[in-house]
Amino acid sequence: MSVNPDSSTRTSAWRDLPAAQQPDYPDAEALRAVVADLESYPPLVFAGECDQLRARMAAVARGEAFLLQGGDCAEAFDQVSADQIRAKLKTLLQMSAVLQYAAAVPVVKVGRIAGQYSKPRSKPTEVRDGVTLPTYRGDSVNGADFTAEARVPDPERLRRMYHASAATLNLVRGFTTGGYADLRQVHAWNQDFVRNSASGRRYEALAREIDNALNFMRACGADPAEFHSVEFYSSHEALLLAYESALTRTDSRTGRLYDVSAHMVWIGERTRQLDGAHIAFASEIRNPIGVKLGPTTTPEEALTLIERLDPDREPGRLTFITRMGADRIRDRLPTLVEKVTASGAQVAWVCDPMHGNTFEAASGHKTRRFDDVLDEVKGFFEVHKGLGTHPGGIHVELTGDDVTECVGGGDEIFVDDLHQRYETACDPRLNRSQSLDLAFLVAEMYRA
Repeated sequence: MSVNPDSSTRTSAWRDLPAAQQPDYPDAEALRAVVADLESYPPLVFAGECDQLRARMAAVARGEAFLLQGGDCAEAFDQVSADQIRAKLKTLLQMSAVLQYAAAVPVVKVGRIAGQYSKPRSKPTEVRDGVTLPTYRGDSVNGADFTAEARVPDPERLRRMYHASAATLNLVRGFTTGGYADLRQVHAWNQDFVRNSASGRRYEALAREIDNALNFMRACGADPAEFHSVEFYSSHEALLLAYESALTRTDSRTGRLYDVSAHMVWIGERTRQLDGAHIAFASEIRNPIGVKLGPTTTPEEALTLIERLDPDREPGRLTFITRMGADRIRDRLPTLVEKVTASGAQVAWVCDPMHGNTFEAASGHKTRRFDDVLDEVKGFFEVHKGLGTHPGGIHVELTGDDVTECVGGGDEIFVDDLHQRYETACDPRLNRSQSLDLAFLVAEMYRA
């Protein structure tokens, strides 16, 4: 893809509309200077890759594939290292192997990675010991330290986000095409895990089955190239419109606009206002688009989102990521799915079982119960099975590290354990053991 940086080709309609969750930068001229630089930077992804993902998501929408989308709630600039990125990728590869083999379904692999440096917040300020400061909005906006200096929005952080995303994507591409993602590595992905974890031992048994199947295929003279690398795509919430617009380019092949900050971007529950800037921005770009739908979403809102974002009813263009909560999904989701299906739209339905199940422990830690996460996924599958529609995927916040942020799971974490390794910058994540537990359980639900 060649890049036309002429500002006349960039998205513009959103600029005249209200934009929620945008930082209040104190130096407007500094922001303009950073945005002007970003407009000249090379793309982080290419239009053809976005088109390829859109084709893969079309298979999800048609019921022919399953989406596994996962990664950090909020990436951090000081965590762009080979070890940490490999750990996230390893977890997603293991989950994918479980789903593909145990559920016998093609898995589209999308990371919340290389751009998830921004977070919408429910409150603009935070109070500690009587001191009120602006809330932390992710490393792309301000610092996590509770000081007045750190909490000032700094546009230079947008430039750092670009470079951190570029470094992350470079490592991901190296791992996924350089042999690390080869299916013959299914045992190697688990070497540091199997001895100490029930989920690791369960995975190792499945890995032996995969290994036997590969050996049989090789004995038959079959060794497909697809086994030696994987397609892996990047995604993040398109929250900071100055950044996303600066990284929007015109594809010379088609004349269409693409947000080249990621293959897929989504609009969050707090920014999906029908008359808002985020929906207007998303309507102008050609990337696959996701929209988070919470429990208050009406069928009329969902249908209007389709009209705005997918007027041509193109499978793979639009994904609805539901985040209802375990106690509400069975009541709120059926009508949405029924009305959207009746409209003739072919969207991909994906379950985010994380954001609707957050609570604060007595210790003050924000956490989630693994049983609630699992119950929301069960409800998601039950609804789609009852309606004869396709449960298209899961969207989870996870890490490859042995953190103690969500309670429960096979290697159970108790509320009193949360303080031991509570490392998240914002929301609690599933650790590697809990992520594998979830993958096995989802595979069982898919086969049922």
